[in-house]
Amino acid sequence: MTPDSTHLQVRLAVREADFLSAQRLRYRVFVEELGGDGPLVDHPNRLERDEFDPVNDHLILVDPRRNIAELDHVVGVYRLLRGDRAAEFGRFYCDSEYDLGPLKKSGRTLLELGRSCVDADYRGGPAMFLLWNALADYVLEHGIEVLFGVASFHGTDIETLKMPLSWLHHHHLAPEALRVRALPAHYQRMDLVPADQLDRRQAMVAMPALIKAYLRLGGFVGDGAFIDREFNTTDVCLLMDTAAMSERHKGFYTRKHEART
Repeated sequence: MTPDSTHLQVRLAVREADFLSAQRLRYRVFVEELGGDGPLVDHPNRLERDEFDPVNDHLILVDPRRNIAELDHVVGVYRLLRGDRAAEFGRFYCDSEYDLGPLKKSGRTLLELGRSCVDADYRGGPAMFLLWNALADYVLEHGIEVLFGVASFHGTDIETLKMPLSWLHHHHLAPEALRVRALPAHYQRMDLVPADQLDRRQAMVAMPALIKAYLRLGGFVGDGAFIDREFNTTDVCLLMDTAAMSERHKGFYTRKHEART
């Protein structure tokens, strides 16, 4: 049963407890649920963290009825890294998985999305809508033109993923000007099933909900998947060009902008 959402709040993390609670949520999802790990993961304190946390904005979904002292109040999170901050820091997170040359050369204003997750008790309700609603405000406020980030399939068995990966390659490949490519050491080709043999239903059943949501909003993917054995995932790079969004999604952003001006 989805918890009552009327008390949920969305804001940027501002307190140490917010950051720690977001990392605790990430630990539950990425480590305990999905079997991931990393060099800076704090297992004794159950915190999923890395070197990018200090330079990101953390958009959090908060249930104020849950215990802040126990770091239980953050029930959804999005990690946001703007292009100017990435330039100061020296890289994006995705630089370790994809050649981002086309994006960096585009001259567009970039925003990297990462570590998106929702507490298991809040999935299936309005949690992601509330986060995306706040993300739209952030995009407008900072004049973002291209959003991107890795999204993951659980597991690294390519045979079981060949249909959804092939569907993405044949139907949602990014335009050449923005087509990032998975780095050679972990590159996995995605055109594993010929276009005339694709089964849309089979592909959609195996497609993670987050990826399907991005596709509905006009998103597309880079060239090749990245096999991340450390996190036990197969990653694709999703991109959204705000100038080429579907009319439905563009209207959502336009209405929000008009309401603020």
